[in-house]
Amino acid sequence: MFNLSEIQAALRQFGFDGWLLYDFRGSNILAQRILKMPAGFHGSRRYFYFIPAEGPPRKLVHRIETDVLDHLPGERTIYLRWQELEAAVASLVSGCRTVAMEYSPRNGNPYISRVDAGTVELVRSCGCDVVSSGDLISLFESVLSPEQLESHLRASDITNSAFARAWAFIAARIRSQGAVQEQEVCDEILKHFEEHGATTYSPPIVGVNGNGGNPHYSTGSGTETTIREGDFVLVDLWARLKTPGSCYSDLTRTGCVSVTVPEHFTKVFRVVAAARDAGVACVQAAFAAGRPVTGGEVDDAVRTVIEQAGYGQYFCHRTGHNLAQEVHGNGTHMDNLETCDTRRILPGTLFTIEPGIYLPEFGVRSEINVYIERAGGVRVTGGPLQTEVVPILGQF
Repeated sequence: MFNLSEIQAALRQFGFDGWLLYDFRGSNILAQRILKMPAGFHGSRRYFYFIPAEGPPRKLVHRIETDVLDHLPGERTIYLRWQELEAAVASLVSGCRTVAMEYSPRNGNPYISRVDAGTVELVRSCGCDVVSSGDLISLFESVLSPEQLESHLRASDITNSAFARAWAFIAARIRSQGAVQEQEVCDEILKHFEEHGATTYSPPIVGVNGNGGNPHYSTGSGTETTIREGDFVLVDLWARLKTPGSCYSDLTRTGCVSVTVPEHFTKVFRVVAAARDAGVACVQAAFAAGRPVTGGEVDDAVRTVIEQAGYGQYFCHRTGHNLAQEVHGNGTHMDNLETCDTRRILPGTLFTIEPGIYLPEFGVRSEINVYIERAGGVRVTGGPLQTEVVPILGQF
């Protein structure tokens, strides 16, 4: 439900005079979600919705689509000619110094940058500064309700237990047949999800040896996809309950098809685990001190550990991403590599920390989920932290 009072309170909290939400033919999915546009909505003309920090909101709609914002409060202005649109936009933001829009300076965060440069120019020409709505998006897109948090925790139980099933399946097939295919392990995980009432938007990653060195490897697509004794296996899986509005769990762990794990695997895993733990410690320290912390800061804390260990060139992606109704949600990402995410990590939000080292022979990633409690506590979900490479034949 659209909650005007909550949005206006957030505008005052962040020091913005208003929030100008704009969309054209679905170009700004974030505006559509914030405005709770009806399911299946497909507009063909530009519309604006201005929410001031104080006072009633206002609408600007085209003459042939006058009803597109009728579900929202506020006075409506109708335009036909482009000149009327520009004059009406100037009227909407009149008297404002700072107006938030889905804009990111220099496109530093493309997840937020949904408003075209020309529209930003138009609003700035009205005498106000356009600032990023990134923190607002994080607040209203990624703060979980109690029901959503519970759905995530239930999904976490399912994903956590899926690893034991995958390792046991590999061990059984190695003992009975001497080998197992990546795709067979993937299918077993999907069967586990279905049996426990979970779903996923795409299949898990099961990568043996060098295939796991590709961060976004597609299971079964490598030149060698057979898992045998002595091999190293990376499994990345994600799932949510089938209930609408449920939130994902997204975890990655690694195992070796052996009774004991060779030292060269353990050495790399320890670096990755230390980097992961440094990310958690960074967040914990910030919230314990009551100071803001950005996604970029967490990325720096994690990346520094891997760089100092001499593996910096093998960590080729951001540290983590927001986690919500989508695996890659619209809230703060742990990123100062691919993008510059200066958004704050907010209480009530959920995200991953997932450093990796990707070598030609094998790849190690340790992915955990972190929830920030409303009071500022930092909670790792999804079961115990992985502290060693799983010796699959030794434990299963």
